[in-house]
Amino acid sequence: MSSLSLMAILSYPNIDPVLLQLGPVRLHWYGLAYVAGILCGWLYARSLAGNPRLWANGVSPISKTDIDDFILWVTLGIVVGGRLGSILFYDFGRYLEDPLAAFAIWEGGMSFHGGLVGVVLALILFTRSRRLPLFSLIDVVAAVVPFGLFFGRIANFINGELWGAPSDVPWAMVFPTGGDVPRHPSQLYEAGLEGIALFLLLRLLTHHFKMLRKPRFVGSAFLGFYACSRIFVEFFRMPDVQLGYLYGGWLTMGMVLSVPMLFVAAWGLLTARERTYAPRLEPGAAPAAE
Repeated sequence: MSSLSLMAILSYPNIDPVLLQLGPVRLHWYGLAYVAGILCGWLYARSLAGNPRLWANGVSPISKTDIDDFILWVTLGIVVGGRLGSILFYDFGRYLEDPLAAFAIWEGGMSFHGGLVGVVLALILFTRSRRLPLFSLIDVVAAVVPFGLFFGRIANFINGELWGAPSDVPWAMVFPTGGDVPRHPSQLYEAGLEGIALFLLLRLLTHHFKMLRKPRFVGSAFLGFYACSRIFVEFFRMPDVQLGYLYGGWLTMGMVLSVPMLFVAAWGLLTARERTYAPRLEPGAAPAAE
């Protein structure tokens, strides 16, 4: 590629993946993205659970205390599920040869679909232990997931990983690990679709159309929009090197794992019905005087 052509390409901001280093301790942008996503999600989830105007009959079946207590559960679901999903779906051979590499999560290697399974399992166990309505908590959690997706994709961009296919679009970039070929910044496409656009859609559903009143509607909308966005972006994103294209040379693992989400989303959207709940007391609160 000529130097003139390279000058016409949008410059990749070569940011150090390590934000801060104090002796042997290193703070990675990737780890910070998870912290930021979980923190923002927690605060927003408390806001949703504590807003009676969003729920049928003005009663939320999920309390702010429930959200606080669920943080540890959902964090474990994200990290454990995401890591196991990456290992099983994308690079099982590598981790079979080097099992200790499974613990190096700061290097990347987290699967959204694996994290989704981990979070769903955490939701089932938590709601059963608290006797909470599963689908209502799923809706709240789904509404806050775009925070994590946005920060996670920005971290992928900073790490220079999961870059896109070769392209001559004006915003194509030459990634340090992608050779001297200009490529789609597909991480930013995903940050915009899975993060910003998905958040705005779910915000419209929860606050304008009041769809938290119909358990599983918001969660199903999340699944459907994410699956469509992921399948779309996969056409501009390079598949994982160790897997390549599947089933005839155009499908990717991301596409294959997203298709079942569309069926679940369709079922949830078509069967969601409004439901009311009796008021719940916060733990330790005294009942109203008669």
